[in-house]
Amino acid sequence: QGQLVESGGGLVQPGGSLRLSCAASGSIFNINLMGWYRQAPGKERELVAGIFSRGNTQYADSVKGRFTISRDNAKDTVYLQMNSLKPEDTAVYYCVVRSGSWKYEYWGQGTHVTVSS
Repeated sequence: QGQLVESGGGLVQPGGSLRLSCAASGSIFNINLMGWYRQAPGKERELVAGIFSRGNTQYADSVKGRFTISRDNAKDTVYLQMNSLKPEDTAVYYCVVRSGSWKYEYWGQGTHVTVSS
C-alpha cells in the first residue's frame, strides 16, 4: 500500500510564506506526477501545482509567480513553496501522486493553511 505523508501547514499572516512537504512511501513506483490540490470552504477542490517525472511544471493562474513546486526524486518527496500568501489561499491542501503509467492515484490526508492577520 502506498502512503503520502504531508507536513508544513499552519497559520501565517498575509504576505508571509510557508513550505509544504509530501513524502511518498510504500508501494508507489514509477511516479508520473506529484502535485498539490486545495479546497477552500464551500468551494470545489482545485489543482494548485503539479510536477511531472521529467521536471516540467504547471500552476494555477492564481498562484503563478508566488508558489513554486519542486521534487526530490531520491526521497520521493514533493514540496510547495508558497510566498506572498493571501487570505484567499486559505484552504486544505492535498498532495496527490499518480504512478504506474497513470494507473494509480494516491492522496494525502490534507494539511490546513490559514492566511489571516
